[in-house]
Amino acid sequence: MDNPVLVNVTRGPLVESRHLGALAIVDASGKTVCAIGDVSARVFPRSAIKPLQALPLVESGAADALDYDDAELALACASHNGEAVHANAARVMLIKAGLAEEDLECGPQWPLRMEDAAELIKADETPCQLHNNCSGKHAAFLGLAKVLGAPTKGYTLPEHPVQQEIKSVMEQLTGDTLTSGVCGTDGCSIPTYAGPLPGFARAFAVFGTGEGLDPERASAAERLYEACVNEPYMVAGTDRFCTTVMDAFRGRVLVKTGAEGVFCASIPELGYGVALKCDDGSTRAAQVMMATVLEMMLDLNDAEAKMLDSVVNPVVKTRLGVAVGEIRPHAELLAALKSSLS
Repeated sequence: MDNPVLVNVTRGPLVESRHLGALAIVDASGKTVCAIGDVSARVFPRSAIKPLQALPLVESGAADALDYDDAELALACASHNGEAVHANAARVMLIKAGLAEEDLECGPQWPLRMEDAAELIKADETPCQLHNNCSGKHAAFLGLAKVLGAPTKGYTLPEHPVQQEIKSVMEQLTGDTLTSGVCGTDGCSIPTYAGPLPGFARAFAVFGTGEGLDPERASAAERLYEACVNEPYMVAGTDRFCTTVMDAFRGRVLVKTGAEGVFCASIPELGYGVALKCDDGSTRAAQVMMATVLEMMLDLNDAEAKMLDSVVNPVVKTRLGVAVGEIRPHAELLAALKSSLS
C-alpha cells in the first residue's frame, strides 16, 4: 500500500514538493480513532519515544535516589539543541550518579544552533558528548544502571539490563513483540525497535492517561509527562517545535519528535495518542502533520490557535525574507481528520 500525500510545499501558484506519510491516532484501549496510509508498516520511532524510555528511571526509584528534578527528567526525554543549559544539566545528572562525561556512549555532536556552535569555536573548544542531543537520555540510562548495580560500561548494548528494562516497557505499552529481527541501532548507539504506528500511538495514549497501567508505572508516566510539559525548554530548546507547542499548550499535550520524520504525542484530555511518519524523513512535513492533528482535534484558545497557525502553514521565504510559498496540509489529511471527528 502506497502512503498518500499529506503535505504540499508551494512556490508561487504551484505545488513544488509533496510529502507522503502515514498517521495513526489511537485511544488507550487500542481503538483506532484515525488511520491514514499504511499504518501496519514497521517504522523506527527513533527519539520520538524517549518519554517511554525514561519510565524505568522513575518507576525503579532511581530518579528519586539521584534527586533528579523536573528539568533533569525533561532532559532525560529530550532531543535538545546542545545549548549550554542542556549540556550543563546533563553534566549535573552525571555528577549526581558519581559519573562523568567519559562514561557517556552517545558520541560528540555539534550544537544544533549556529549561535551555540560559534560560542564553542570562539572559546577554542570542540563539541563533546554533553552537547549530543541525546546526552540527557544517556545520563539517565547511566544513572539507572548505577542505582540498579548494573555495569555502566556497555549500557547501550541490547543485552544490557537497562536496555532490557526499556524493551520490556515498550512491549507492554505498544502490545508488540520486539525481536532482533526488527532491531536497528539509533544514531546515539542504543537499540531502536521498529513497530507499527498504532502501537506507538497506543503507548502514548496510555502514557498520557495511565489507563491500564499498574499504579507505579502510571505514577511514573504522570511524573514524566508533567516534567516535560512544565520544562519544555529542556525537551528541545530555542526555536524548536516541541518546545514551542508544549509551552503554548501549558500541559494539554506532550509532543516529541524523532529523526527521519517521526512524531509522537499524548493528548490526555481526549485520551488519545498520536504517531506519524513522513516517508522521506522530512521534519518540516512531519511538523505540519502533527500541528494539523492538534489544530483539528482540540478546542483552541486564541493564543493556541495563533501559534498553531504559524506551524500548520509555515511560510516559504527567499533569502531576503520575502514570502513566496507555504508548507501546508494536503486535502486528504484534512478530510481524514475531519471524518474521524464526525
